[in-house]
Amino acid sequence: MSLKTAISANTLKGFNELLNKLCATPLEKSVFESHLQNIGGLFSDLDTQREILRAFGFPIIEREDKIFLSTKNLSLSEANFCFVDIETTGAKAHEHEIIEIGALKYRNGEVIERFESFIYAPFVPQEITHLTGISAKDLQNAPRADEILARFRLFLQDCIFVAHNVNFDYEFLNVSFQKHNLPGLLCPKLCTIELARKSILSPRYALSFLNTFLGINTPASHRAYADALTCLEVYKIASLCLPDSVKSVQDLIDFSKGRKQVL
Repeated sequence: MSLKTAISANTLKGFNELLNKLCATPLEKSVFESHLQNIGGLFSDLDTQREILRAFGFPIIEREDKIFLSTKNLSLSEANFCFVDIETTGAKAHEHEIIEIGALKYRNGEVIERFESFIYAPFVPQEITHLTGISAKDLQNAPRADEILARFRLFLQDCIFVAHNVNFDYEFLNVSFQKHNLPGLLCPKLCTIELARKSILSPRYALSFLNTFLGINTPASHRAYADALTCLEVYKIASLCLPDSVKSVQDLIDFSKGRKQVL
């Protein structure tokens, strides 16, 4: 089965709404399948559709004719988290390009895998070079986007996607993957800005500020791998301040968003 399946923006929105329903309560299999039919966008065969969803990272398990969020039963120590940061030529995913990706996979207190690469771009705006230090000259011999994005999509697999201001990185990558006919993202996501605001007392929550304020002191900022590493360190510190009720990945996501936990 090929995973090179594009998902439209409306279909992604439908899956996110379905995810929110599953956050509230498990769904009867028949109800879940009815939602899939209404969303459409992948395959008409529902069994194939469920398998494709899992391959895209959609966190579901089936038990006793009900569909559950797998993140509700996934402990923090068992989960694979992927801390991600990207540098881009601008803020608009449909108009601009990714020029650097940095990421770390983290499980049970250990970094288990790393990813870092420039991506070729013929032009880098002056303000981006000023912010990141990355120029077009740095990218002239870099791999092309289709190669790096394919490698990174495989690297991500079904990890919990973690970033500082996660919606930017998640959505930018989603658009970029689909530009290159790669699977979109349906994996769970965690924002370390939201998590830090719930667990760490700080005057500000920008990553560069927390890097200094918390004594992390990663030497570079506004570079992808360095910022992904700082994001991980913010997560580690926030994890020390979690209430005892946060035991699963879904507990953590709900806590970061201020949702009432469903016991």
